[in-house]
Amino acid sequence: MSLTMSPPMTPAVAPAPRDRFIDVLRVFGMALVVVQHWSMPVLDYSGGRLATGNALAAIPLVTWLSQVMPLVFFAGGAANAISWRKNPDGWVAKRVGRLGWPVVPLAAVWLPLPYLLGWWGLPEQPVELASRLVGQLLWFLAVYLLAVVATPYLVRMRAGVVLPVLAGGAVVMDVVRFAGFEPAGYLNVVFVWLAVHQIGFLYAQGRLAWLSGRRAAGLAVAGFGMVAALVAAGPYPASMIGMPGAISNMAPPSACLLALFAGQLGLAMLLRPALNRMAARPRAGALLGWLAPRMMTIYLWHMPALVAVAGVAVVGFGLDTPAIGSASWWTLTPLWLLCLGALLSVLVGLFARFERPPAWVGGSVVLVGGGLTTLMVTGFQPSLVPVVASAALLLGLVRIPVAVPRRR
Repeated sequence: MSLTMSPPMTPAVAPAPRDRFIDVLRVFGMALVVVQHWSMPVLDYSGGRLATGNALAAIPLVTWLSQVMPLVFFAGGAANAISWRKNPDGWVAKRVGRLGWPVVPLAAVWLPLPYLLGWWGLPEQPVELASRLVGQLLWFLAVYLLAVVATPYLVRMRAGVVLPVLAGGAVVMDVVRFAGFEPAGYLNVVFVWLAVHQIGFLYAQGRLAWLSGRRAAGLAVAGFGMVAALVAAGPYPASMIGMPGAISNMAPPSACLLALFAGQLGLAMLLRPALNRMAARPRAGALLGWLAPRMMTIYLWHMPALVAVAGVAVVGFGLDTPAIGSASWWTLTPLWLLCLGALLSVLVGLFARFERPPAWVGGSVVLVGGGLTTLMVTGFQPSLVPVVASAALLLGLVRIPVAVPRRR
């Protein structure tokens, strides 16, 4: 079953300018990413050192549903294609600004914070670990920036040509990677994520309208079945998120994620009518309308919220994570998530104002992309490098005049 073809004599039908299904996927996807990150840590603090583990290591099959980054990129591709077609003038500049500006307050807080925490007497290792983890989340913005810049070009190209090239490239890079040349796998940052993003274009063009009911269910079964086969045959691990000391399907991304995406897409399209009905309800629609323009802020600040709550609980009060699955763990997890959600809501209230649409772009793409990529690698650990990267990010953004809507 090909995602690049629709049944004969079926005309392409453009969706409405605002597609509720895509909004649901974007909001639900990011929310699930946040909950997954908050649920994973297994923390143990002793002797001034913080050891971390992953609660999902014992149940890797859960990640087949909880690792929704493929769906997030698909929804992003659909949203990008719809908005670019609606108003291509200055489109890249607006998207670059929406990606970059929310990082400014994050950098403003985290560049001096490690020094302040050290001055207050906190142990060096937990502070460095927290600073690195906060910066690692910027991988998504750096890769998504690549997808945004490529959108005006790829949206004009034939999917029947682009998708086989991207998918084939992902398979070839895996072969080279698992043959012993690990760096080749990082080229799949382009092949895997742009392939998923490109399929979002097909949805925006109405070319996935046939994918419903039994066809969608069939794609879901085939996709997850292919994941199971790849895991059984190896060398792909069962977990779709990175695990310490193991081969990762995410860093770098493997071709196994394309099979995972096929399964998730089939499941999402099967549920699409129900999701649209849910989103049409007034309360659900209002919630989507509030969350959608704040999702980048939520994504960026959910890890600082985790760092703050974990720092107080583990480093401050010496409370290690209970044994996973124990009665204590099940009892404390709701309270843990409630504290994280409360702090995140405060942070979103403070920093969501930075999600602004800009008006033009020049060398800003290079500066913003370079700054994001550097911060992704180094985090906010005390050194000159993240300072320079943040300066490049800010310089790229100030070159983009921000159009602030007039208040009535």
